[in-house]
Amino acid sequence: MSDDALRALCKAAGVASQWKDVFGKLHEVEPPTLRAVLRSLGMAAESEADIRDSRAALSGLRSLPPLITAEQDADVELPVGAADYELTLEDGRVFSGRATEFGSGCRIPAILEAGYHGLVLGGVNTVVAVAPPHCFTVPQAIGAPRGWGVAVQLYALRRKGDAGIGDFTALAEFATSLAAHGAHAIGISPVHAQFSADPDRFSPYAPSTRTALNVLHTAIDTHEPELEEPDLIDWPAAARFRLSRLRALFEHLREEGGEQAAFAAFRVSQGDRLVAHAVFEALHAHFFGQDASQWHWRSWPTEFTDPAGVAVLKFAEEHAREVDFHAWLQFRADRGLSAAQAACRSAGMGIGLVSDLAVGTDSGGSQCWSRQQETLLGLSVGAPPDLLQREGQNWGLTAFSPRGLVENGFLTYRDMLQTAMAHAGGMRIDHAMGLNRLWVIPEGSSGAGGTYLSFPEQDLLRLIKLESWRHRAIVLAEDLGTVPEGFQDRLRGAGIDGMRVLWFERTKTEDFVPPDRWTPQAAAMTSTHDLPTVAGWWSGRDLEWHEELGHATDPAGSRDERAQDRLRLWEALVESGSASGDAPPADAPDAVVDAACLHVGSAACELVMLPIEDAIGLTEQPNLPGTVQEHPNWRRRLPPSPIDAPAAGRLRRLDEVRRRPPH
Repeated sequence: MSDDALRALCKAAGVASQWKDVFGKLHEVEPPTLRAVLRSLGMAAESEADIRDSRAALSGLRSLPPLITAEQDADVELPVGAADYELTLEDGRVFSGRATEFGSGCRIPAILEAGYHGLVLGGVNTVVAVAPPHCFTVPQAIGAPRGWGVAVQLYALRRKGDAGIGDFTALAEFATSLAAHGAHAIGISPVHAQFSADPDRFSPYAPSTRTALNVLHTAIDTHEPELEEPDLIDWPAAARFRLSRLRALFEHLREEGGEQAAFAAFRVSQGDRLVAHAVFEALHAHFFGQDASQWHWRSWPTEFTDPAGVAVLKFAEEHAREVDFHAWLQFRADRGLSAAQAACRSAGMGIGLVSDLAVGTDSGGSQCWSRQQETLLGLSVGAPPDLLQREGQNWGLTAFSPRGLVENGFLTYRDMLQTAMAHAGGMRIDHAMGLNRLWVIPEGSSGAGGTYLSFPEQDLLRLIKLESWRHRAIVLAEDLGTVPEGFQDRLRGAGIDGMRVLWFERTKTEDFVPPDRWTPQAAAMTSTHDLPTVAGWWSGRDLEWHEELGHATDPAGSRDERAQDRLRLWEALVESGSASGDAPPADAPDAVVDAACLHVGSAACELVMLPIEDAIGLTEQPNLPGTVQEHPNWRRRLPPSPIDAPAAGRLRRLDEVRRRPPH
């Protein structure tokens, strides 16, 4: 079989058959990898006949898909021949006419109203999603050219009665305190649904689904000192305790008939996606509870892997009370998150909560089970080999199938955006390069054994713009790392702010870039959850962790390089007017934390998002990439009332960032 035919199919399907590394070296992708990626897209390529059939199937995609995206005030282009059409706008107005030939397809006149509009073309129904020119922006949200906020890991917040995990009530209280200092926003860790039957899995970036919420953030108001007092969360113990209390409350309300009307209305509003997740949770508890080897839904009896199958429908009927419980948990979580955003707005925040959208989901979760046609089954996502990770990265997550998205009208993608923005004034997109392409890896391969898969960037950006305007929510994009050419310009053109992080704002000679040269349309930050805090970086705590875990190949060299970098950073802080005098020693980071917060606070960016760890001068970072159990990832708790106590300059740092004018 000719490799040329295989590579031609890959090109047509958006699968890269070669890629360039950070040094510009071109790598050819092995045929087995290409076939595995094509297979995940629903295209066989084991023989020449397979390839011919797959090419023919791709050509057949030129029929009218369930959803077409378009720009406001621009003609709507359609991939089919001209025919009579009838257009029904969201407001009920109806227009008709005949499409005109355009290229290999046709087009109809521009639709002036942004929204989802019904179109019948030649007797075939579709939806036209018309996007505004750009997303809802920071200045529009706050009524000023520049704003600031704090980023916090939600689980880390403390309050008496939280039973060991930061909850939505603690978030509302934190918002009220923060707003008193003039903050416009609170960036929070992802609140995507996890696995109720397996509380050992708690990474917020490896969810079961991104179209439901993490019910463990629901307040139960039960003081449990053994769970609340430790500095590290005991997720399994705290999760079991919270779920047992929530189940008791559910049974009590069920007996009394409380909340029934509101709960019923919520179920109607959430539709099939709520039912699917609730049924999955019940099934997962059933099979995993019986046999630990049946954790993944693909290990269940075959008849239960079809979410619309007779066996699943019968199970849901027979276990209706359990399904109701998991739906009710979502109802309670939704109310809690809604109340937290309401507290932000009531306290005067123009933006309020900024939700975080994980790059993918666990393939064993409810999203993949219920929406298999829109998922890259058999593949995980990660990153290619680079200077830091010579073997590449495999994140153990899967993502949407670009072909599946198009063929299913981007249904789950739209559900995901709507869930993320429903109770938030903003959304952060983790690894935003996934809008353009993802590094995908066949199951069983290392991070180096993958290739790039292209995504319908234009469609995805249009849907983001549309949902941003409908929810009046700003959009931030984590655009760090290897970025496709022109991608950041396209983000800015869509009104999406990038991220500018102190550690990465360096010149080719490794000097730190002055804050007045940072990108205006971006969020300025001292650090992120995956990077050292300022105190941790200055003291070398991150290097100590890597040395202890055997990650550092040359510990002495790393320490020498950090010593030089400390001098570079202090020089930059002095030049920006954020510090003065000689650089403090490595074991005295407080003055550096003060100066770094001021330095970033004076950046030319239209938004400053200060991590709470730096606002209060903590040394340890929330997550250490490349570790699972070796480092207490996603477990560290904050001090009580982290911004209400004046110790360690907490209030001063926030207030100075607020007052700091941009350069």
